[in-house]
Amino acid sequence: MSPELVSVMGGTGIAASAPPPPLPPDRLLELYRVMLLTRLLDDRAMKLQRQGRIGFYVPAMGQEASHIGTAAALAPEDWVFPSYRDPGIALLRGVPVVELLHQCYGNAADHTRGRQMPVHYSLKKIRFVSISSPIGTQIIQAVGAAMAMRLRKEPLVAMTWFGDGSTSSNDFHTGMNFAGVYSAPCIFVCENNGWAISVPLEGQTASATMAAKAEAYGMPGVRVDGNDVLAVYAATKQAVERARAGHGPTLIETVTFRMGGHSSSDDASRYRDPAVCEVWKTRDPVDRFKAWLEGKKLLSAKQEQAIRDRCETELKEAIDAAEKVGPPAVSTMFDDVYAARTPQLEEQWSELKDALQRGVVAKGHHGEFPL
Repeated sequence: MSPELVSVMGGTGIAASAPPPPLPPDRLLELYRVMLLTRLLDDRAMKLQRQGRIGFYVPAMGQEASHIGTAAALAPEDWVFPSYRDPGIALLRGVPVVELLHQCYGNAADHTRGRQMPVHYSLKKIRFVSISSPIGTQIIQAVGAAMAMRLRKEPLVAMTWFGDGSTSSNDFHTGMNFAGVYSAPCIFVCENNGWAISVPLEGQTASATMAAKAEAYGMPGVRVDGNDVLAVYAATKQAVERARAGHGPTLIETVTFRMGGHSSSDDASRYRDPAVCEVWKTRDPVDRFKAWLEGKKLLSAKQEQAIRDRCETELKEAIDAAEKVGPPAVSTMFDDVYAARTPQLEEQWSELKDALQRGVVAKGHHGEFPL
């Protein structure tokens, strides 16, 4: 286990302890672009929710380096099992931001046909397994997938992300133990942002660190500066190579901070000291990476503005497009239940169609979002 906080870029109160990974300039700039796009998406989506244009949102502000840096160490064929605060994984894998917004609006272009809560993306084409609200459920799913890949002799790995609160779930202990015993090619990423909604870390565990928990399950534990995208990438790359070579799982603790509320339904000022938030603002992962790139002469002010303008335009066009798409057709509630509709479903659809035609059921009625 590595209890020290590994950092590449350093920062306020954090000393650099590792060299930067050998990434080419275009890859570094792509990581910055995705981090910035994720930040801007958060800002716009929270405003959309406050304006009543979408029903709910979970911001990732402050955690961009944590989930994007870990995902960057994977191959495109590897499977990902994210939590609900990891939109940058999809963006890094090439998903247009409009697809994420279709899901947030729950419109007819949404892959899940409006059946999931906003930000609960499911993207089969990039092996991004559906996000679910109950904490920790993705952990055992990732381990199961990793074992399946090993049995099929596929040279792939699975990676799963979860918060510090999820380490108190049964799924965390079950998944970690199973992976350790059977040497599953799975990487566990605990995004330790200090809070499980309003429960602080000290109310969550008596362990000195989250990385320390790896020892009990017979796997390496690494503790990394979660706001340093280069440190996160380097630590994860090593874990991925280890798993792919057949040497089993790793637990990575990314020490980060949730700069916003738990969700659009949460007011973090009711339980969190504002002074702590100010300290973490000096470690902002997007600003730190920008400063590092500028210091290495890899990013000029003109380049940064061009990247920002591109992201802003992409977001504006995506929102405009998503708002032009209507809700899913009522008939879609009978799709995807079985491979083919059963006689019972056909009968129910026939009855509903008749009710719609007679005006017994309002065609355009949509209830208020419950949160």
